[in-house]
Amino acid sequence: MKISLRWLNRYLSSPISASDAEEVLTHVGFPLESREEIGNGDWLLDVEITSNRGDCLSHIGLAREIAAKTGSARTLVTPTAPAPKRGGRVGELLTLKNGATDACPRFTAQVIRGVRVGPSPAWMREALEAVGQRSISNVVDVTNYITHELGNPCHVFDLDKLDGRTLHVRFAKKGEPLKTLDGKQRTLVETDLVVADAARAQSLAGVIGGSDSEVSSSTVNIVLEMATWDPATIRRAARRLGIRTDAGYRFERGVHPATLDDAARRAAELVVQVAGGELAEGVLSEGRAVPAPRIVEVRPSRCAAIIGHEVPAGDMIALLRGLGIGVEQRDEDTLACEIPAWRLDLEREIDLIEEVARIRGLDRIEVSERLPIAIRPPQTSERAARELAGVLTGLGFYETVTFSFVSPSQAAPFAGAGTGLVKVDDERRGADGTLRPSVLPGLMLCRRANRMSQVEQPGGVRLFEVSATFGQDGSGRSLEARRLGLLLDAPVSGKRATHEDRQAAVRLARGAVEAVVRAMAGARARVRIEPKDPGASAWERGAAGEVWLETDKEKRAIGTLGLMSKQTLDLFELEHPVACVELEVEPLVAAYPGASAIEPLPAFPSIERDLSLVVSEDVAWARIEALLARLGAEREMALLESARFVGVYRGEQAGKGKKSVTLRMRFRASDRTLRHEEVDPQVARVVSEAGRELGAVLRV
Repeated sequence: MKISLRWLNRYLSSPISASDAEEVLTHVGFPLESREEIGNGDWLLDVEITSNRGDCLSHIGLAREIAAKTGSARTLVTPTAPAPKRGGRVGELLTLKNGATDACPRFTAQVIRGVRVGPSPAWMREALEAVGQRSISNVVDVTNYITHELGNPCHVFDLDKLDGRTLHVRFAKKGEPLKTLDGKQRTLVETDLVVADAARAQSLAGVIGGSDSEVSSSTVNIVLEMATWDPATIRRAARRLGIRTDAGYRFERGVHPATLDDAARRAAELVVQVAGGELAEGVLSEGRAVPAPRIVEVRPSRCAAIIGHEVPAGDMIALLRGLGIGVEQRDEDTLACEIPAWRLDLEREIDLIEEVARIRGLDRIEVSERLPIAIRPPQTSERAARELAGVLTGLGFYETVTFSFVSPSQAAPFAGAGTGLVKVDDERRGADGTLRPSVLPGLMLCRRANRMSQVEQPGGVRLFEVSATFGQDGSGRSLEARRLGLLLDAPVSGKRATHEDRQAAVRLARGAVEAVVRAMAGARARVRIEPKDPGASAWERGAAGEVWLETDKEKRAIGTLGLMSKQTLDLFELEHPVACVELEVEPLVAAYPGASAIEPLPAFPSIERDLSLVVSEDVAWARIEALLARLGAEREMALLESARFVGVYRGEQAGKGKKSVTLRMRFRASDRTLRHEEVDPQVARVVSEAGRELGAVLRV
């Protein structure tokens, strides 16, 4: 931001030198890029302005900062101009419509008749030229002067060139033409916001005016526009068309609607002062109601805790009022601060504490020779993350860090029903312009890279990652979540994967999930897999299920486990099957650390019995497991200590549509060595109940 020192001093009760201005501005957070003497006792100061301080993209804004910092030595001087001559009513001369209040929160217009367009007075011309602006004419120069004086860009139209003497704020029509002030013919799109007359677009809102309504030497009657726009709308149009203007630069950083009235009055007074004419009575204003001032409470005690030493409430009040912030002391430890309209960056208590520290001087904050350090254990969430990574690394998984962006074709198979993809409008992303809806596309791409490099691992490649996923619902609301993704190869021994290889991959994936759940939620937590179509085409139908976490406190679905479909494998150029898991991280972290289960070592040996039950193909292991758990809770079955899955057989002996599930039961008594005849009745009961509930037949 280029500042003229002579122009800056117009708004200070006592002038400041260039060296002092550099020192003061640097201390309040606005260092100078350069300082150059430009003649006539004036200096050009190139001030670095952060993106959140649009109010300081003006001479008034920086003068306010200098006045606040230097305290009693200087005060801010508000600019004035002679009261303009008035004539007629604005509503009889112009019609104003605002059909895009979301993109244009407020639009105001004034009419000045009888102006004499010509050269600007020397004081205005010299001020503009000092900051690199070319003087055009007195009327146009006023708009540039106001932009640099107040930070409120404005625009003037030749009233007599407006069809129907109408201004209409609207979005452009597809392909609508507009010749801009730089002489270029532009073709607009529906997302471009324009100010139009009754027939055509007359300016690209907030960016650049149109040549059809340009003020010229023959102009007599003008419309003075003062408005504010949605920053994203302005930025999008300026970037698409490659137009950078002082107006667009400021609107992209935000201009509050409440600042328009004073800026419009000042602009109209200057136009009449330098170009003559009569200002019509009244101001046309269209848009939303001006927001009420924000009230933010700040506590002196909190300020002391943040800064590191006490700042008296009276000093805080004086410092904040010096910045134009209204302050009312409600009690000993509460200051109610009314945020001025031009300070869009002040929203929270910490923002005001920063202002106190900044203006009071960061150099006044004492730095201790020794820093007190309190050693504390890591947060539970961090400990959980370490434990999760440790368990998976121990199981042979390698952690990956993949890109958040994938191609649309790679993302689409992983988007569940009702979840839309989030695409970014950024040419730099090229073909990978979609945010990942799942962790798994990144793991699949990583696995493809390993295959291309002929990477081999004993037992197959295993990968995991914890990262954010993105999507949106039907209403466009963002859906973001942190998920754990696992990928592991099927243990293929031959040239082609067999059915048993694919089953083994699913069982290995389930084993990994069970290890993770036990580590995070405790030994008593259980994993249940329910066959279910995940709703995303990436998964193989009939080979995927929903993962349930069951603890003493809750039972909830946390993700999906299964095989990738043939189409997905082809998409990522993988030859052999892979099993994948995707789980929500939040419930796992919330369950950590799980309760430990401590039991004494058994004093007597156990008896193990294997059962092979022939059941229908649709009977899942979960149903058999649930049956055994129910039986184990009965008093008559107290000797049943545990039961676990051994394997599955499919073949002629099992029968068509059937499978033989082998399980191993362990029986033990705590006070004696069991005899086989004590176990036989309980085994028979398991066989009987399995036949009754599951239609199982004992395979012999």
